[in-house]
Amino acid sequence: MSIIDRRLERGWTQEQLAEFTGLSARTVQRIEAGKPANLESLKCLAAVFETNVAELIEEQKMAMNTDTNPAPDSKTYYESEAIDYVKRLKELYKHAVVFIVVSPLLVLLNYFISPGIWWVIFAIAPWAFAVCMHFLAVFGFLKFLGPDWEQRQFQKRMRSHEVEESKSKMFKK
Repeated sequence: MSIIDRRLERGWTQEQLAEFTGLSARTVQRIEAGKPANLESLKCLAAVFETNVAELIEEQKMAMNTDTNPAPDSKTYYESEAIDYVKRLKELYKHAVVFIVVSPLLVLLNYFISPGIWWVIFAIAPWAFAVCMHFLAVFGFLKFLGPDWEQRQFQKRMRSHEVEESKSKMFKK
């Protein structure tokens, strides 16, 4: 049974699975798209699906040997990547359009309600910053929150959990 089948059997979305495992939604999407999962991700998935890592590794090997899950160099894989990119781009455009439409309305509201106090700056400036950050994220300029960062955060969390677990075992004795 694949990760997708296990997730759908429980009626979870990719976002819910990501939340339950502590992985990012993007990592879940990559694994479901056929990219190989690292051991840390498999441990998280195994815990959530109440199975062992060896079984997930075996399933992953079997899935890579079939044509149902696209390989990273296959046309289907690139199509899914392109679809994901277009979705993110669409969200950016919607964000930018709402900002462009609402900002002048806020300026007008500020002008007519309280022309002496320009409170609108405190609303528009952070929002403009958020739109810029969204732009940078979509076009790949914000690599520091990418897969490498996710992996480091996961490992950090697992190490702290292991330390806590070993301390609790030590005090129980």
